[in-house]
Amino acid sequence: MKSKQAGITLIGFLIVLAVAGFFAYAAMKLVPSYIEYAGVVKAMNQIASEGVDGKTLDQVRREMMFKLGFQYVDDATIQPSDINFQQGSDGNELHVSYDKQMPFIYNIDFLVHFDKSVPVRGNVAPPQ
Repeated sequence: MKSKQAGITLIGFLIVLAVAGFFAYAAMKLVPSYIEYAGVVKAMNQIASEGVDGKTLDQVRREMMFKLGFQYVDDATIQPSDINFQQGSDGNELHVSYDKQMPFIYNIDFLVHFDKSVPVRGNVAPPQ
């Protein structure tokens, strides 16, 4: 009686290992950016829950940048100009939009765009 072999060859295993390694390396490069984005969202929710009644846009930007420091968001990631207000369906919304570029392999980079709006309580004071 002949026995039939089953399983993966060494070459097949190395190919599967290389593909899995490639995706694991890509995940190691991308996951910190998404963790940082979670910190941005948390800081935005803190600002929204406190309300912005009577504050100017510059005051809100300063407060947001201060809160981002507690969330371990890199200062080079978000500039104050990335933080704005826009009119939403339920009133004013705090809007943050930024791009993050991460080097990957040789001359290949990842460019990830983050865009989030959170409704806020109160009205922003006009610039002085």
